[in-house]
Amino acid sequence: MLNVPGATRPRDGAATTVTRAAASRLIAPLFRVRIAVLAALSTATGYLVLRPELSLRLGVACAGVLLLAAGASALNQWQEREIDARMARTRTRPLPSGRLMPRPALAIACVLVTCGALVLTICGPRAVGLGLTAVLAYNAVYTPLKRVTAFAAVPGSLVGVIPPAIGWTVAGGASDDPRLLALAFFLFVWQVPHFWLLLLSRADEYAAAGLPSLAGTLGPRALRRVAFVWMATAALAAPLLSWFGLTRSPWTALALLLAAGWLLGEAVSLVEAEATQPPPFRAINVFACAVMALLIADALCTSSMAAHINDGRSTHPQDVRGAPAR
Repeated sequence: MLNVPGATRPRDGAATTVTRAAASRLIAPLFRVRIAVLAALSTATGYLVLRPELSLRLGVACAGVLLLAAGASALNQWQEREIDARMARTRTRPLPSGRLMPRPALAIACVLVTCGALVLTICGPRAVGLGLTAVLAYNAVYTPLKRVTAFAAVPGSLVGVIPPAIGWTVAGGASDDPRLLALAFFLFVWQVPHFWLLLLSRADEYAAAGLPSLAGTLGPRALRRVAFVWMATAALAAPLLSWFGLTRSPWTALALLLAAGWLLGEAVSLVEAEATQPPPFRAINVFACAVMALLIADALCTSSMAAHINDGRSTHPQDVRGAPAR
């Protein structure tokens, strides 16, 4: 089931530990840990902007989303193992490379999704429902849609707005709150150019795999202009988060404005650059992580400062009343 190159039959406990560690390294790409962590980070963002406190409930929500995201990734790779074998970027993954057989990969995916759903039950039925909806949307809608249309990235990006909605819900927020809608809109418009920029650098591989792509439909130059529009929209959506009340400090609002200006510069360079120049794929991801980090830092720092101020106000009157009259 699991082929570990160079592994020998263990003769003692130490050898067994080494073999297990090697097996873990080999199947780790099945989970796409960075994407799963990013989903957990967006869950934390949705929670903390509404309830700025580090709590066990927050940790449970993030852990549940992390497991669901890892399970959905494993299931996606099981579904696309034949396509992955035809692309240079993905052919070294555990399934197309033959290091892991399909049946155990499917079992791992099901276990992770089940565990993630069970963890989210601690946070309530709404959290579980949203989490399973994300898995269904990603694996039952987006994944097969990639074989049908070049625009699958647009509905696929809607999956990314669910983790912050889980965090918001667990924190006690309403699903129709304009602040949540603003955060969801930002995360949506960030993910669409994320897909387009990846496509720009891997257009030949998508064509070899038989997947429809905008690079083939519109051409690379037109796709760069499309990506520019989405990158500019994502940049402009970041400062609007402050306008919707998701930040408290004016310094955070300024930082979001500066980040937006930086991404706009990257978007302009995308259009003006030569066709051979790599697209700013890393830039759009750094931008999204920076925005979420700013929102979290703003929520925690301003909440801590407000608590200190309130503590000072509650003790100061007693000091004044207890002071001797002069």
